[in-house]
Amino acid sequence: MTIRHDRIAINPLQWIATDDGWIDPALAPALPERLKAIHEAGIAAVHADVPAEMSAAEYGRLLGEHGLAPAPGYISGPLPEDESSLRELLDKTDRVSTQMAELGLSTVFVATGMNKQAPRVHRPAVGAEATPERLERVREVFARMGATTRANGVTAAFHPHIGTWAETEEETRFILDGVDADVLSFGPDIGHLGWAGADVIGLIRDYADRVAALHIKDFHADIAERGRAEGWTYQQTVLAGLWAEPGHASVDIPATLAALPAAFDGWLVIEVDRGAQATPEESVRLCGEWAKRQH
Repeated sequence: MTIRHDRIAINPLQWIATDDGWIDPALAPALPERLKAIHEAGIAAVHADVPAEMSAAEYGRLLGEHGLAPAPGYISGPLPEDESSLRELLDKTDRVSTQMAELGLSTVFVATGMNKQAPRVHRPAVGAEATPERLERVREVFARMGATTRANGVTAAFHPHIGTWAETEEETRFILDGVDADVLSFGPDIGHLGWAGADVIGLIRDYADRVAALHIKDFHADIAERGRAEGWTYQQTVLAGLWAEPGHASVDIPATLAALPAAFDGWLVIEVDRGAQATPEESVRLCGEWAKRQH
């Protein structure tokens, strides 16, 4: 499948990977430095993340000055436990989806958050401590997030993620089947779903008409399998060398993309949470080489 070059972006997590297998945005070099490296790698767009000190318009102009376009950003937060925390998450959803609309984007990824103390961070990729009651609440939260972004003219793309209360194939199907397609679309992360043992190609094929965007991740399946079998934590699995630049590990990315409809015109956002390369710049360069091969 051929993807338009201007629909391939990157979320450059390489720069914020920590020594303990997590991420820390404070590690990132100055934004112009990152944008320069992304442009030089031949990548056309970047995951939209408007800094607190900038307006969406200012951020968009900065991207343009570096020859880059904005791509769908990401909204997440802790699973709300009461009306106050739900309102806080929905206010954030409203604010970020408004920014996406101002940047000319029609899609934003939505997910529940994770932290180092979360049960599923200690036992990732196996649906730990699942309960029907919590899953129903998760589904309702995504429905509310979807309705919020829709009011701003932006589609919410549900994004299953390891370490959160929506990580397995069963949970993914439950949420998508229980929320109207015009409220919630699908934004799969092919690496996170694969790590959880999901049939990623089957999911994309079954919900093809709802896929608005994808996160492109490659990972070593043997490490994921061993981590699940031996009960490794999220961070242990990452530090064992789970992630790789696209085309350098186990994921059959061409077959995965072939499951999309022929008319697919959504976004591919490359993510490498922790690059296999010596430097973030080298990792981004390899991501750019993969992007160039897609058109």
